[in-house]
Amino acid sequence: MPVPRMSPDSLIFVAGHRGLVGSALVRALHAAGFDNLILRTRQELDLTRQDAVERFFTQYRPQYVFVAAARVGGILANDTYPAEFLRDNLAIHTNVIDAAYRNGAHKLLYLGSSCVYPKHAPQPMSEDCLLTGPLEPTNEWYAIAKIAGLKMCQAYRRQYGFNAIAAMPTNLYGPGDNFNLAGSHVLPALLRKVHEAKLSDAAQVEVWGTGTPKREFLHVDDLAAACLFLMQRHDDSSLINIGCGRDQTIAELAQTIARVVGFEGALRFDSSKPDGTPRKLLDTTRLTALGWKPQIDLENGLRTTYDWFLQHVAPQPGANLPRVHYG
Repeated sequence: MPVPRMSPDSLIFVAGHRGLVGSALVRALHAAGFDNLILRTRQELDLTRQDAVERFFTQYRPQYVFVAAARVGGILANDTYPAEFLRDNLAIHTNVIDAAYRNGAHKLLYLGSSCVYPKHAPQPMSEDCLLTGPLEPTNEWYAIAKIAGLKMCQAYRRQYGFNAIAAMPTNLYGPGDNFNLAGSHVLPALLRKVHEAKLSDAAQVEVWGTGTPKREFLHVDDLAAACLFLMQRHDDSSLINIGCGRDQTIAELAQTIARVVGFEGALRFDSSKPDGTPRKLLDTTRLTALGWKPQIDLENGLRTTYDWFLQHVAPQPGANLPRVHYG
């Protein structure tokens, strides 16, 4: 029996609605006329607690579920808190996917991560690269949890017929990003460091690594649009990569950020610090074949992100900034 598409009166739960991805999903849903949303903060609903999740789903029985909740961070955070990254992410998707199935949800979309693919996977990375080689050691705990989540979606579809789909986003950025440098990724970390350097008239900004690794960046509003597209049009077990199909070196990213911020000093790359995976570019052939493509180019996306940063983060007093790290 075909699964009905979301309609304006559908009851929709966005798990993790206050995060970078979840808040973008809420914006996209409202813009598309989907206003019957169930939203809970972590204080209101701790997704790592099975009993709390079960009570929530039994009471509200959402018809559509977006799983955007996760413990996330860069190299430093992953290396410092491996147990939390593994435990919390396993608990979140286990509790939510199981409760959604047992309480009659029509469909669930689970968001994985490009880090699920092997460190030395052929580039660009297709969905078929999954489990074909060793992971990047600096974020393997998070990656293993995410692999378990997408496999849980496939297992529940295979055994129970539950329409759970899994999408793998590339590196994301945009309004609502985490600019707390103790746990942020390379783009927001660099943006904040370059901004602070501009304000202090610093002669240079230090960046971890050689600057040679290549990364793909997708604006979070493009990701949200892709998620709504997939929720309406993708109904099988195949994994779907979500990206823009273009990448650049970390050095090129830093140069673009400096241009957007208006910083005229030098960029100094500390090659004694780890680079992480040499390249991460997703093969988006499957998504493109379905008829979706991104709309926001990197430089324009960085400008709107920097505007958001100036309005929401920069006015707040900050601590001493650690060196940039990235995943």
